Amino acid sequence: MEPKIGLALGSGGSRGFAHLGVLKVLEREEIPIHYISGSSMGSLIGALYSAGQTVEDMERVAVTFRSKYFMDLTVPKMGFISGEKFRQFIRLFTHHKKIEELNIPLSIVATDLIKAEKVIFTTGPVDRAVRASTAIPGIFVPEKIDGKLLVDGGVIDRVPASVAKDMGADLVIGVDVSQVKKNAEITTIYDVIIQSIDILQTEIVHLKMTGADVLISPRVEKFSSKSFQNAKEIIQLGEEAAEAALPKIYEEIERWKELHKDE
Repeated sequence: MEPKIGLALGSGGSRGFAHLGVLKVLEREEIPIHYISGSSMGSLIGALYSAGQTVEDMERVAVTFRSKYFMDLTVPKMGFISGEKFRQFIRLFTHHKKIEELNIPLSIVATDLIKAEKVIFTTGPVDRAVRASTAIPGIFVPEKIDGKLLVDGGVIDRVPASVAKDMGADLVIGVDVSQVKKNAEITTIYDVIIQSIDILQTEIVHLKMTGADVLISPRVEKFSSKSFQNAKEIIQLGEEAAEAALPKIYEEIERWKELHKDE
């Protein structure tokens, strides 16, 4: 009997490219992923992967990714960026699928600003849910869905391990890319907002247990959440962290199998 394994991919802007390195190692080791939960950048990577995009293809997109191509500026009211270009990107690369049509069961986490609650998408258009989950407060216009005003999932659940557990995972591998860049260059309102959110969420992760059976924390602290030009190095750091975590992953799998050997 083998455990059902969930992968909880955390938020972190461009640092989330490290998720690709983790996926690369898990694939190489033939460690199956039965469920994926994601917040913010983790929801994007999870959606693309669950839709059938290969790690290699996503890596090629990542190294050529430039955020300016997705910044459709709007008159500031609740955000500077409308997010429609980004939604179109998501829709294209997830083949216009609904969440329930994906190859791997996926849960996407967003934050309801009005009720101060976690919202979990398990059905409906992928692009709509990911757009909500990646709506950085103050930068992107919040996504309005069913009367809810939704922003970045990392605000309320940066590494959604408990969500993967609730999906049915026996073991959860969490990936935390929340390390804040110290001595960062702060020159714009974007920098102020992003750095403030990074500091707040990093402290939350430190104070609150993620609930993951194995937590992988790539050493991405030297990069800011907008270091999209450093995708290759960030992916490599994800690989290195996943490699280092393999003994713990195998230990947890064997422990679970031992506990359930008579079932």
